[in-house]
Amino acid sequence: MKVVGVGCGPGMLTEEAIRAITGATLVMGSRRAIELAARFIPEGCEVQVMNDFSSIPVPDHAVVLSTGDPMLAGLGFLGGEIIPGISSLQLASARLAIPLEEVVVVRAHGKDHRAACAPIARALDQGRTVFIIADPRFSVAGLCRAIGAGREDLAVALCEDLGYPEERISLGTVFDPPVPTSRLFSVFVGRFSGNRA
Repeated sequence: MKVVGVGCGPGMLTEEAIRAITGATLVMGSRRAIELAARFIPEGCEVQVMNDFSSIPVPDHAVVLSTGDPMLAGLGFLGGEIIPGISSLQLASARLAIPLEEVVVVRAHGKDHRAACAPIARALDQGRTVFIIADPRFSVAGLCRAIGAGREDLAVALCEDLGYPEERISLGTVFDPPVPTSRLFSVFVGRFSGNRA
């Protein structure tokens, strides 16, 4: 089995990912992942739309498509050969000129969002910039209320639809955070200038 990162938006497949996909006889992945790789899926290849891989065995010959990078809140847990992809973290860091070595990643996707506040606060207190992988129910305003006291100098960058034509990055502060208009977003919080690269 190969788990292939298809990038966080159109046109972000690596050459290695394209080789794996064009040689596939079975491709599995979410509708979004399949759409990102569609032009490279060979004719006659079996395609299975899957959103939950936790309860079914994945055949050894499958090419499993993972949005972004399989090892950043992706499907890397399935094992097999991992082929990396361009992640939302990489793209957002490039757009905002935030060095990756300064970033701590916190996943607030599909879990208790309040529980994510503690590791975010710890990282901020250590002077780190935090990248938050959010789900559509994540409250940016709620996060800012939870962590804002004593951290008035924090910047907030809301990164929506990264890699897509409708990509939008909005800047604010913990006291005036940007409001999501898309269901597909991530958030940077920290002491950064937010200069667009």
